[in-house]
Amino acid sequence: MLNLKRFFLRFSLLAILLLIFVECKTSDEPEFLFRAALIPSEDHTWSQAFVYLGKILEERSKGRIKVEVYPSEQLAKEMEAIRLIKTEVIDMTTTGSTLSNWNEIMVFCELPFLFKDSTEMKHLVNGFLGKRMEEEMISNAGLRPLGYLLRGNRHLTSNRPIRHPDDLKGLIIRVPNVPSFVTVWSVLGAKPTPMALSEVFTSLQQGTIEAQENPFAMIKNMGFAEVQDYLNLTSHVVSWVYPVIGEKQFQKLPPDLKEIFLEAAKDMIHYEHLLFIENEKKVQEELKAKGMEFITVDKEAFVLKSEKGIYNSLSPEMQEVYHEIRAELKAVQSDKAK
Repeated sequence: MLNLKRFFLRFSLLAILLLIFVECKTSDEPEFLFRAALIPSEDHTWSQAFVYLGKILEERSKGRIKVEVYPSEQLAKEMEAIRLIKTEVIDMTTTGSTLSNWNEIMVFCELPFLFKDSTEMKHLVNGFLGKRMEEEMISNAGLRPLGYLLRGNRHLTSNRPIRHPDDLKGLIIRVPNVPSFVTVWSVLGAKPTPMALSEVFTSLQQGTIEAQENPFAMIKNMGFAEVQDYLNLTSHVVSWVYPVIGEKQFQKLPPDLKEIFLEAAKDMIHYEHLLFIENEKKVQEELKAKGMEFITVDKEAFVLKSEKGIYNSLSPEMQEVYHEIRAELKAVQSDKAK
């Protein structure tokens, strides 16, 4: 009888310990853990947006979803991050024109001198162009876009002022691994060199490259004011970037969590847009305070010298899309004039 009591006592204790273990495991480990590999540092608006997404997802899913954010290319550079998402090693990143290596349509994310301003860009992102891109990202690249983040116009930094395309002759410029970027700077007379963003600061410092191009926030974020004197206002690209999750990873979520995830993503996009607008003017002032001289360029000369080369670099199919974009923007301008 005593042995039987001891057996039940031990069994009860084991049952209690098992319940405690299960409860601890449930509270500490989410059902779905998503790792996000990002290019910029933690104080960039994209990184802040992903941190915000993680916070609201954990709250709204009651701990069932967690997002771990790794900024500054800690996990991978952009091209590698895309490959790792495809193999489900990691889950999320931001991408845009780099995807043109997989889906040609993505070249329009950052095609030089395509849009005059962000108003034109937003019209196309929310129209036929954005819809086609999103569909192809899912079907061809296995990446699900979660809206778009603002990127800001790209400008050229250098250690000599650049006012006209003639000033570019022989200038070694770092560009991202995007064919259209190589094309435009080659046509303009420079020597473009594709390179990962994390390598740019040291390369500028050592003189391996002489210039680079990025939006204001990234120029500040990467510390380029320390190694570049001039910020030439080329505004050669008006662009955006997609925060993405692997489609395989997304489809593993049950219906209730899919709904929570997509709703949280919408809120993240809104949050980032507000951050971007607040940050853009402040960043310019900070760059000037660090000693960078802003140079006004002959924008028309840049456009005229590069537009034929940019167009010819497109495949026949993408040339048709290019004409569709131009026709759409012309129609919008016509409506405004009425």
